[in-house]
Amino acid sequence: MEVIYSLIPGMMFFGLIFLAVLIWAVKKGQYEDMEGNASRILMDDDEEMMGLSDDGKNGDANNSDSNSA
Repeated sequence: MEVIYSLIPGMMFFGLIFLAVLIWAVKKGQYEDMEGNASRILMDDDEEMMGLSDDGKNGDANNSDSNSA
């Protein structure tokens, strides 16, 4: 029973710390965009790294003309 008397104030202290951290995180905007990181991985940005234009064709006009002939 004596252990409970020391655990209750300790758990209340930790609860207040966690509450303060939660309030700080909400004020800093940590929970504003919950779906952004999950859908950002699906965005296709490989064309820029491979040197392709937005329409998926090669950025070099001479190359695309020679390929179509």
